[in-house]
Amino acid sequence: MSMKRQAIFTLPESISVIDLVGNQDEYLHMIEDESGAQITLRGNVFTISGTDLEVQSTVTLLSTLVATLEAGERLTREEIRRHLDLMKTGEFAPKPMKDDVILAHKGRVVRPKTPAQKQYVDAIRDNTITFGIGPAGTGKTYLAMAMAIAAFNRKEVGRIVLTRPVVEAGENLGFLPGTLHEKIDPYIRPLYDALYEMMDGARASRYISEGAIEIAPLAFMRGRTLNDSFIVLDEAQNTTPQQMKMFLTRLGIGSKMVITGDITQADLPKGISGLKTVRQVLDGLDDIAFCEFHSKDVVRHSLVAKIVSAYARPEEMNLRL
Repeated sequence: MSMKRQAIFTLPESISVIDLVGNQDEYLHMIEDESGAQITLRGNVFTISGTDLEVQSTVTLLSTLVATLEAGERLTREEIRRHLDLMKTGEFAPKPMKDDVILAHKGRVVRPKTPAQKQYVDAIRDNTITFGIGPAGTGKTYLAMAMAIAAFNRKEVGRIVLTRPVVEAGENLGFLPGTLHEKIDPYIRPLYDALYEMMDGARASRYISEGAIEIAPLAFMRGRTLNDSFIVLDEAQNTTPQQMKMFLTRLGIGSKMVITGDITQADLPKGISGLKTVRQVLDGLDDIAFCEFHSKDVVRHSLVAKIVSAYARPEEMNLRL
């Protein structure tokens, strides 16, 4: 767990406090909500508390906003939102996040964009098994796959295994029409899409045909031992406790596992999600990390974060959708 720290940011006397924080501290509240840091203001002195990355991100953002005001420009709600979005894309990210390039492909760079993503990436590096738990759009699966491809490219592992439960079909694929590939393809297509974003298509197809990259339903993992592999289990909220145990015990020598999911989005027809219970079982064990994401970590359209927060309200969670 990251240590908490504080930083002091002093506003230049030439800048009005209200120009920076907005009426009734509106802009300040927006920055707090997105950055995860706690900000207190006394006079023209800001005290910023949080993890190292939360504090660094917030100080960097405040410095950028002050520079905007010093250039004679006004800040608006839309301008604050634009700067917050830029912070998430890495434009104003602190150095530890900017320098952490996981993968580069066709001019696109994959790096952590929020403090929670940075902690997640570091946890994957430092642990054999890492859980990434949180809402859609927070980069859990995307970063896990980037880490897998990077490890494969560096020859740290000899194989990548990408899997997810096919709960929508009840994993009873025999009743579906078509060949096995045609039956499972719609359910694992998102994994293919992410793979082809990070690796040349011909190269990815060759590795798949050679078995160096395997994309398959979770049911196909039963009875196997996965050595020298980087294994990613996606949509883990749709596993039962028995399936979760089965998956975790596939871990072989020289392998690493990342398990991602959103416990609020389980599609199981009945029973308890294995992702909900696994922390109670494994929390505290060495070489296993649990990383949590929240709406402020959503790196899609800013409206997605608001939707996630709205559905997370207790009264909304009691609705039967």
